[in-house]
Amino acid sequence: MTAVRKLALVIDDEESMRDSCRQVLERAGWQVVTAPDGQMGYKLYHECAPDIVLIDLKMPGLDGMEVLARIAEEDPAVATVVITGYATVESADEAMRHGAYDFLPKPFTPAELRVVAWRNLEKRELFIRNRQLQAEKERMQENFVTLVSHEMRAPLVAVDQYIEVLLGNLAGGLTAKQREILVHMRVKTEWLLALVKEWLSMSRIQGRAMLEKMEPLDVEPMLREAIELVGPQAREQQAQITLTAADGIQQLEGDRDALLHVFLNLINNAVKYNRPGGKVEIRAATEAGELVVDVEDNGWGIPEECLPFVFDDFYRVRTTQPPKTTGTGLGLSIVKKIVEAHRGRVTVESTPGEGSTFSVHLPLKQPREVPVQET
Repeated sequence: MTAVRKLALVIDDEESMRDSCRQVLERAGWQVVTAPDGQMGYKLYHECAPDIVLIDLKMPGLDGMEVLARIAEEDPAVATVVITGYATVESADEAMRHGAYDFLPKPFTPAELRVVAWRNLEKRELFIRNRQLQAEKERMQENFVTLVSHEMRAPLVAVDQYIEVLLGNLAGGLTAKQREILVHMRVKTEWLLALVKEWLSMSRIQGRAMLEKMEPLDVEPMLREAIELVGPQAREQQAQITLTAADGIQQLEGDRDALLHVFLNLINNAVKYNRPGGKVEIRAATEAGELVVDVEDNGWGIPEECLPFVFDDFYRVRTTQPPKTTGTGLGLSIVKKIVEAHRGRVTVESTPGEGSTFSVHLPLKQPREVPVQET
């Protein structure tokens, strides 16, 4: 790892305190710059990019708390240490909430200052190292997703096509046992393809790619499109799907493809895990500045002990009730991640034997204020 430069910025309105801190730290091998107030200190912070900032809380003009908050927002890796003669539990707690790494009450000895400076430099190095490891982890995940996309999906598609050829008797006749084996193979292959697809969707969400495609959206057309896409499966299950959309629903701000994925997944699940001839009711309305979309079914429901885990990665509800349909265990996890990326939330209520209701809450697009011109 590249060595971290040891540069300290001391912000204090007492000249004697600035000088004493500078002398102590310079003897310990630090480079030191000082500022007499928060405004100048904040300016020097941008010019010098210090590794550690020692800052007094009580200063004229821009106070220490405000400078702390600004630095923490811009770069949490900068080690900020509060030095103050007004040390209380309350002020220490507030300083930590504003991003301070440490708290050093005045008066303090040169040894205490050196210990605090080195200790917080180590914290900074650990923070930077952790950030580098996180970035490396994300790069590895992206590379792995590329591997999945190019090295796994293509062979699986080929295998699935070969199975279809065999089942169609295009390569010769099949015995009943051979056909049975191939049907099982096709089910497993399609499951693997679905898993790869969901995995790739998960990667795109975690990469925040969808957040770059935000646009104003009307929810009712998206819901009708999702219902249409689920239509073939609904007809096969003889499921009845109804949509009730309240009048005057405002627009959302979101990624259309991602939100369509959310509604499609929930409606598809409501059909797939329902009774034959079951009902799926979809309701869209506004409540307290939010769009609320409910997807309710009258299927077999979800056991109470499973409800806290249904949005976890790879979690699948185990049930003895038909139909014994299996999924990848990623669908609802992806739904939750997409909704939360849109600053929303998704909840579920279910009664075994009666059905389930999944509710998506999304913030409505705020209308822009039109400035009033003075006459």
